[in-house]
Amino acid sequence: MTDCVQVSTAVESREAAESLARGVVEARLAAGAQIVGPVVSVFWHLGEFGTGEEWQLLLRTTNDRYPALEAHLIAQHPWDNPEIVAVPITAGSAGYLDWVRRTVTDDSETSGNGT
Repeated sequence: MTDCVQVSTAVESREAAESLARGVVEARLAAGAQIVGPVVSVFWHLGEFGTGEEWQLLLRTTNDRYPALEAHLIAQHPWDNPEIVAVPITAGSAGYLDWVRRTVTDDSETSGNGT
């Protein structure tokens, strides 16, 4: 088990996904983000069955940074009650996980994706 988590949420457009991703990565709340989409969601909302097209964000951070990341996502998310879930990263390459930790805790980190 590591101290890192992968956090996911979804929004209605690619532009909204890029805006959220940019904000959390620039604030060092997440080391990196991937945007996947469009995806089709099937759900119950306000008592009604629905489907919709969404863009999913996958974010990597540490357990210590998760509360601030969640607060930021809630404050900046276009939906009133967005899905925000974190799952533990149980294993991963040591170099990548070290990069995640350094990136979310060190303002001087400037190296590229995963290094």
